[in-house]
Amino acid sequence: MRDPLAEFDDLFNRMGSLLETTFGTSPTAPGMPWTPAATGMAWSPLADFSETDDAYLIEVDLPGVKREDIDIEMTDRELVISGEIKERERTGTMRRAMRRTGRFEYRTMLPGEISTEEIDATLRDGVLTVKVPKAETTKPRRIEITSGE
Repeated sequence: MRDPLAEFDDLFNRMGSLLETTFGTSPTAPGMPWTPAATGMAWSPLADFSETDDAYLIEVDLPGVKREDIDIEMTDRELVISGEIKERERTGTMRRAMRRTGRFEYRTMLPGEISTEEIDATLRDGVLTVKVPKAETTKPRRIEITSGE
């Protein structure tokens, strides 16, 4: 049975990503670029959330982020991935800054019961992959049909 609140959470995350992609660099005042870091807000990295028979997989794009700069927390069924991308010190004049910096946070509600003791996270090629195993009770079970004779 799917949790309807999880579907709303997914819709909310998608709408937030769409708004951020569309308006994330739009100016709030003439000549002033808007960035979440400038307002103290955390931005949400791009992520894919998929489900297999035995686990939920979350893949988050975090290019250039070190393992020690990422925090992953699990509370009940909510997964929170957060951290900070610090702005690099540069010499010369910055002509255009398109890469995001500052605090980031990705949140999602998992739609079913999970096994928190076996959660696995790997960071490879700028992609954080979090595998959250399903609890045994939520895994699909094949039922054999026997002859009624």
